[in-house]
Amino acid sequence: MTEQLKTADIELIQRIIPHRYPFLLVDKVVDIDGYHSATGIKNVTMNEPHFQGHFPGKPIMPGVTIAEAMAQTAAVMVGVALDMADKELLVYFMSIDKCKFRRMVVPGDQLEMRLTTVRGKPGGKVWKFSGVATVDGEMACETEFTAMMDLPKE
Repeated sequence: MTEQLKTADIELIQRIIPHRYPFLLVDKVVDIDGYHSATGIKNVTMNEPHFQGHFPGKPIMPGVTIAEAMAQTAAVMVGVALDMADKELLVYFMSIDKCKFRRMVVPGDQLEMRLTTVRGKPGGKVWKFSGVATVDGEMACETEFTAMMDLPKE
């Protein structure tokens, strides 16, 4: 991998993680610095199915979907760094810690998720990440989470 920061568009994201509508929650990942850090972008739209019930007349993105979008960003970051496109990478939550919500996320917002690797290395199964999600520079969520990378057999 070169020193240049990398980007994953929606096509590459779908080649790395198996998530699809309605549960693919990241539109683009930018500033991928190896497996160290990356920024995910989620354009929040009224067309998303959770807004039908959360809440009628006052659509708010559920906190768990914000945390999931952050986890998907981390999975894409690692997948790009380890060249996992088309290799059936699966990633599972193991824990979510220190998760705090600071601002509502609503249709029309652009959620920017900055993730950093706290622990993990190529070939390792268990990784820990730290992240902050913002809208227009205002913190919406901060969390730490641990995930298991189910790396395909070579």
